[in-house]
Amino acid sequence: MFLDELTPIARELLSQPVAFLGGFASGLFRLDLSEDPVKTWLDKQAADGSSPPTQPSAPKGPQTISID
Repeated sequence: MFLDELTPIARELLSQPVAFLGGFASGLFRLDLSEDPVKTWLDKQAADGSSPPTQPSAPKGPQTISID
């Protein structure tokens, strides 16, 4: 029962450990991501392109299909 509640947290930690620990540390130190110096550092990291490329999202809404 208790293990079932921790499974999503462990799965996220194992899939992206740096992002998970960064978010955990920002919550622990109560850092506000919209205030300086954190905001300027995040903007600089985004401009450097150091983050991994994201996959394009699937189109949203109804789609048409053709059936032969």
